[in-house]
Amino acid sequence: MKLKLRKGLSLNIKGALKSGAEAQEVDAGIFAVVPDDFPGFTPKVAVKEGDVVAVGSPLLFDKENPDTKIVSPISGTVKAIVRGERRKIMRVEVARAQVETTAQTFDRPKDHTTAINFLAESGLLVFLRRRPYDIIPRPGDEVRDIFITAIDNAPLAPSLSLLATQLYDKSDFEEAVELLSHTTSGKIYFCRDEEWQLGPLKGTEDVVVEGPYPSGNVGVQIANIKPIDKGDVVWTLDVMTLGRIGRTLRNGVFDSSAVVACVGPEVKEPTLYKSILGAPVQAFVSDNIAEDGRNHRVISGNVFTGVAVDMHNDFIRYPYRQITIIAEGDDVDEFMGWASLSPKKMSQSRTFPGHFLKRMFSPDARLNGGRRAMIMSGEYERVVPIDIIPEYLIKAIISRNIEDMEKLGIYEVAPEDFAAAEYVDTSKLPLQAIVREGLDYLRKELE
Repeated sequence: MKLKLRKGLSLNIKGALKSGAEAQEVDAGIFAVVPDDFPGFTPKVAVKEGDVVAVGSPLLFDKENPDTKIVSPISGTVKAIVRGERRKIMRVEVARAQVETTAQTFDRPKDHTTAINFLAESGLLVFLRRRPYDIIPRPGDEVRDIFITAIDNAPLAPSLSLLATQLYDKSDFEEAVELLSHTTSGKIYFCRDEEWQLGPLKGTEDVVVEGPYPSGNVGVQIANIKPIDKGDVVWTLDVMTLGRIGRTLRNGVFDSSAVVACVGPEVKEPTLYKSILGAPVQAFVSDNIAEDGRNHRVISGNVFTGVAVDMHNDFIRYPYRQITIIAEGDDVDEFMGWASLSPKKMSQSRTFPGHFLKRMFSPDARLNGGRRAMIMSGEYERVVPIDIIPEYLIKAIISRNIEDMEKLGIYEVAPEDFAAAEYVDTSKLPLQAIVREGLDYLRKELE
């Protein structure tokens, strides 16, 4: 099957990774897991500070589904359980052991029940997502289909084909597909682009996807291949998670390896690193930030959907594939501010010269304008390749109108599907946050 999409948005930003880059080893003494990376997971602590843990040992479990766990990526000692307001668990930090301890092992599953138990107990289930609501799956889900994506065409995103083949081989992926086939009575769709090097995977429905961002978003792929109706449950995952499942199956030990690209206009040299899930951001960026006297925004993820982090104190966040560094922009004194007609300004509006220039840009983190009432101009629809009316859906979410939300396609979307719309939005609304709040509200009211 071939899926060609025309709607979307591509940004020309400096600092992309070079084709065929080889990953450099990077190590650190401390790693962390952040519960906020796993929506739908209500964390309860399974350890206390000072406890000795092995790779695969549970650090947190889900209050609503105790069999679902987040496990330690390394063997070591629980250094800190960091809490925020109202004792919310912000992260659990684990310091690496000087001497490697025996890892926790997991038995190979044989049927539906043991397959689900394997995913939940080994800490792998939290890396998947459940539609609707874009949350972690539940062990009791009746799964209509599973969608695997091997595409990431967000700004400066490294090729998933490149990342996957740095760590895994085709047998890892096909082992994982065999396991996942026990969790659904439907099809397993494998969505890839032409860059994918290993060809179709046995046991999957092969789909080749073409088009600008967000064609790589699994929600866009679902909506254009087999849309979700009310009552349907679909599981999704990326090819890196697929490889992690397969390698864990083969070795019986939780695979915590990760490949991370450090990219952006404010890096000295775009670089690919091989490390461990939850590594400190400083390990990737400390020697690679441009020394140009500017303040920098360090983003765990891409400029559309990533999370701003403190390079000295924070850790790389899910999905653990990319760190982007851009200028903060708070040191800029520009004539006419956001209305400047400088050709250096990147814009999708035809009002600005940069729209017509085929060049690479170095954008900063400024909002470039103020928030205002929503302007019904159809600008969202040009970059959201899903059969919905996005502006009206956003209005229904803001007004908490459940009936309209359902009619307008809330079950089909996730926050990331509105990232491009948020960028082009004249009203400067936080569309991804609005969608996340709407999904959480809907789940709370209906389940």
